[in-house]
Amino acid sequence: MEKKGTILMQKYELGRLLGQGTFAKVYHARNIKTGLSVAVKIIDKEKVMKVGLIDQIKREISVMSLVKHSNVVQLYEVMASKTKIYFAMEFVKGGELFNKVAKGRLKEDAARKYFQQLIAAVDFCHSRGVYHRDLKPENLLLDENGNLKVSDFGLSALHESRRQDGLLHTTCGTPAYVAPEVINKKGYDGEKADIWSCGVILFVLLAGYLPFHDTNLMDMYKKISRGEFKCPQWFPPEVKKLMSRILDPNPCTRMPLSKIMENSWFKKGFKQIAIPIPDLDGADWEEFESPRGVLDIHDVCKSDSEGIHQHKEEVITRTMKPTCLNAFDIISLSPGFDLSGLFIKDVNCKSEARFTTQMPPSMVVAKLEEIAAIDSFKVKKKDGMVKLQGNKGGRKGLLAIDAEIFEVTPSFHMVEVKKRAGDTMEYKKFCDQELRPSLKGIVWDWQDITNKELPRN
Repeated sequence: MEKKGTILMQKYELGRLLGQGTFAKVYHARNIKTGLSVAVKIIDKEKVMKVGLIDQIKREISVMSLVKHSNVVQLYEVMASKTKIYFAMEFVKGGELFNKVAKGRLKEDAARKYFQQLIAAVDFCHSRGVYHRDLKPENLLLDENGNLKVSDFGLSALHESRRQDGLLHTTCGTPAYVAPEVINKKGYDGEKADIWSCGVILFVLLAGYLPFHDTNLMDMYKKISRGEFKCPQWFPPEVKKLMSRILDPNPCTRMPLSKIMENSWFKKGFKQIAIPIPDLDGADWEEFESPRGVLDIHDVCKSDSEGIHQHKEEVITRTMKPTCLNAFDIISLSPGFDLSGLFIKDVNCKSEARFTTQMPPSMVVAKLEEIAAIDSFKVKKKDGMVKLQGNKGGRKGLLAIDAEIFEVTPSFHMVEVKKRAGDTMEYKKFCDQELRPSLKGIVWDWQDITNKELPRN
């Protein structure tokens, strides 16, 4: 067990143990530079490799890197040593929603508020092709303001995980919250399965007990398969009707998220929360460092025998200082070594691209500032990084773009452009109509990272 006060990766001071499982422990920690409280999940690399769970770790990193929402626990960065993988995540102080329910049923307004935040988070996850598959009160955390945060994406699936029949086939989740089609093992739609789990959670919040319960597991499964449950008398009529539509054992007729969000009971007091984007003016740069998990996941999960680690402890993620690419960096950025395509295969929704140029960095920065001025973007510059933030709210909040400049040789540079926040389609439109045409004079070659054919495992 890591000791309290241990300095991890020269960046985080470990505090008390928050929880532990078979392969991981979670600690409270403090960022030494910023003082920010974080939760650090420490995974034993040897154990997870021995039981074949590396793919699950890769999926969890890629999923958490995709999902940026105020009601989802945020992944700040991924690091690794010879023996451990470290997740630095948002620290959520309020504990599990389960602890509130364990004391008894909630009042209608409180239950509705949590349900609204849950649905908003799940809807956002689904818009990114992410299905949680283990939604339950134990995986819903509360912050100091009483706002809900979805956590634990260890059993989640991506849109691309579906087979040729368009369905998921892995049976997973917690029995009392799992959808009937998952139990029946005939393939299921991840979105509809998550909706069922949300319905069970709403029932638990309002009733204080499970809708489907039996000491015999097989009898409980039969009740779930038939959708046999009874609402208590204190449920308002509109809630009873809503429950019957969500806990519909037929996934084809089950109420979709769009209809749930249009429901009159659900809409009462509901405010769509804008996804928070840190203010570029005076913000600490540490807060802007996006996790490099998807790009560097192959290195993070490599075994020691593969020879990637040459020091006792080594941070795998690239730093944000002025960057001169060495030979390893160049190799890792080549198409054959970039594994992002294993996680993001939708070539119509590119969220990251690179271009090379023979122009000096000052000219690249000047051109980016010129583009920003035309579109009224805020600009923040530091070392080799330029951050652009729009002022018009889109479907997923304000559009925010990062451009990082890397020196390959003194006369040859690579620029990595990526969406930090906002809607992917709005970002693509901006790139196609504004960024690419304006940069035409200084770009030597474009490389769309997510538009590559990679070998499949």
